Amino acid sequence: MVEVFDTRPAVKEEVMSLGAKFVEVEGAADASKAGGYAVEQSEDFKQRQEARIAESAAKADIVISTAQIPGKAAPILLSAAAVEAMRPGSVIIDLAAATGGNTAVTKNGETIMHKGVTIIGNSDLAGTAPADASKLYAKNMQNFLKLAISKEGQWQPDYNDDIVQGPASRGKDK
Repeated sequence: MVEVFDTRPAVKEEVMSLGAKFVEVEGAADASKAGGYAVEQSEDFKQRQEARIAESAAKADIVISTAQIPGKAAPILLSAAAVEAMRPGSVIIDLAAATGGNTAVTKNGETIMHKGVTIIGNSDLAGTAPADASKLYAKNMQNFLKLAISKEGQWQPDYNDDIVQGPASRGKDK
């Protein structure tokens, strides 16, 4: 089960379309003019949000946090007490570590153990994936081209093949 928190209401539809549960905390400040980014929230909202996130985190095996506000320290979404209430063996991946982290105990650039919970403070985690993503893309292209090129090396796409049909039909629209 996947639960997603976000202060931006526009994210709700995207989350639900992917089959996850959107957890909404009422009273978020309007972020519509922030260029897609979150904005600073009221103290009342932050307290309600922190309580709701702590409730979900206590049941979670993995928490991935990404909350950042441009030009400011990352908001603390999980207090030390909330981390300590998580089950031993749980993992927090804090992608906001470079700007302070979303937990009270995150250490930037370090993986630490805090009372049985592993906290990965790596804001550049996505930067470690390009090589793997490139390999995956290359393999997909190779497999696709096998469907479009004959054994003799001639361009002979089988337009009856569902995999070939998708990209081929996009090209006909232009």
